[in-house]
Amino acid sequence: MEGSVRLDEVVMRFGDFTAIETTSLTIESGEFFSFLGPSGCGKTTLLNIVSGFLVPSQGQVHIGGEPMAGVPVNRRPTAMIFQNLALFPLMTVFENIEFGLEVRGVDKKARREVSERLLALVALEGSGPKRVTELSGGQKQRVAIARALAVEPRVLLLDEPLSALDLKLRQHMRAELKTIQRKTGITFIYITHDQGEALTMSDRVAVMSAGRIQQVADPMTLYRSPATGFVAAFVGETNRLEARLIDREGKRIRLDGGVLGELAGCAGEGVELGNGERVALYVRPEHLKPVSADAAGPRLEGDVEAVHFEGASVMLETRLSASGETLRVQLGHEVSRQYADSLTVGQRMTFGYDPADAVVLPDDRPVVDETTGEMVEERTVTGGAHVPSA
Repeated sequence: MEGSVRLDEVVMRFGDFTAIETTSLTIESGEFFSFLGPSGCGKTTLLNIVSGFLVPSQGQVHIGGEPMAGVPVNRRPTAMIFQNLALFPLMTVFENIEFGLEVRGVDKKARREVSERLLALVALEGSGPKRVTELSGGQKQRVAIARALAVEPRVLLLDEPLSALDLKLRQHMRAELKTIQRKTGITFIYITHDQGEALTMSDRVAVMSAGRIQQVADPMTLYRSPATGFVAAFVGETNRLEARLIDREGKRIRLDGGVLGELAGCAGEGVELGNGERVALYVRPEHLKPVSADAAGPRLEGDVEAVHFEGASVMLETRLSASGETLRVQLGHEVSRQYADSLTVGQRMTFGYDPADAVVLPDDRPVVDETTGEMVEERTVTGGAHVPSA
């Protein structure tokens, strides 16, 4: 079954409020695709447009190459799993899974064959006669998945289905969902504000902010090569340092960090930058390492203000001596053991990083007049909502 989804110039307005800016995007058939972003960014609105619960103000949705204009929810080749699962508590597991088939007039024997096959798929063999109220949270999630798959959708839509589970169970269900998606070959479109879920399960991720898609890429590219400041800050932890561009050679860029001295990094993918331009340097905490005060390359000196033991690593919160900014540094087990005597509050340390691991992007923060406090220049985040398939 062809399960590609294409959004062509889709816009969603609610009165004077534009929830979704002009968006074009293609999700390939059989892909596990996630929309990632903070609450209110528009990701659930996009999901409801695909499902048919919302009609876009303009633009078109195609599923499997067919236009969905005028096609109601119950006629679309989609099924949705809601955040609250919406299972019927007074019905058995069998009855929940078979409900959609019964509505469609499928006979009882065929319905039972389907539900037993799906229970095996989601590792719940023998649970058919049980009431939903007898199941654990993870088991209920699996029943909801089986019920959605029973109607043989081409596209399965999942609206933050794991948000109510505890951490251990969420991690387990991530693996379960990925396994089920691979076995069925159905297109999964997943909505989440949890970057761990998106990065762990997805083939590609669209990062959203304020109704716009900031970047679409595979998880590794999103993390290592963010296209905008928002993506750099939202996907994983990072340190942001403001600077001005001195010069560049290919992707390698020299920066004037003001009181922080000379810094360096690499330009983000497809980013155009000019000499003298205000930019932001993004360095992940795990890419910073203790170095000697006279070490070559970019150096950042500061006083340790907090030490957080996180099991496999240690996170340091350091106050930079020159600027007063907070620098977060993550040290792996071996490095933290090597510098154990220095990892104390009040200790002054110097950190360095490989410029190849630091990303330079346009400074997307507004310029504010220090005297009046008013914004004197408005900059927009590089990129936008019109994102071609990749």
